[in-house]
Amino acid sequence: MKAMTMRGLALAGLALGAATPALAQDGKTGIEAGDVLLRVRTIVVAPNEKSGSVLPAFPGEKVKISDSVMPEVDVTYMATDHIGFELIASTTKHKASGETGTTGSIGRLATTWVLPPTLTAQYHFMPKAKVRPYVGAGLNYTIFWNETPSKGLEAAVGPTRVRMRDSFGWAAQAGVDIDLTPRVFLNLDVKYIDIDTTARLSTTAAGVQKVDIRIDPLVFGVGVGIRL
Repeated sequence: MKAMTMRGLALAGLALGAATPALAQDGKTGIEAGDVLLRVRTIVVAPNEKSGSVLPAFPGEKVKISDSVMPEVDVTYMATDHIGFELIASTTKHKASGETGTTGSIGRLATTWVLPPTLTAQYHFMPKAKVRPYVGAGLNYTIFWNETPSKGLEAAVGPTRVRMRDSFGWAAQAGVDIDLTPRVFLNLDVKYIDIDTTARLSTTAAGVQKVDIRIDPLVFGVGVGIRL
């Protein structure tokens, strides 16, 4: 029995020794050129809107855009140890509401879905560390889709068609990845996205009304990622 135990321990030691290089490779710390990082986040999209007037019928009356909370997926390719390229994909739903006067009394005017695919180039300051801050800058193209007038608006001015112009702008970000295991990490991220649009409301009773809106949201994200 003792001989069998010693033989078993010896075999286990040999197996562990053979596996050590593979474990060390799988357990590397940080990131390097060629890595692909996949993240899943929950994001809060908080517009910093600046609205023009609803013209021509309602001068001085402006609109506000609601916040939205949604899931988001992004992927980063590390071109070098320090430089990566991130593409994000998410769509969020927002409400556009009047603030004062006639449009304010109506309240919600329309809803829209927003799809802002954004590509950023990132600089990772400490790629080999377990806590890895980064900054980034890039471009986004924002698509507005499924724009829908509210029941309150249509009750006031009759059947209405809503269209919002797509937007092309810049983006900036800052964030940090914090290793939980050699491959899995926590991610905290904030972005600023430049989004400008013109909303066009083709109404039955009030004709065509337009309003220019700078949405320019901050996007706060928290989630987990994996090094593929």
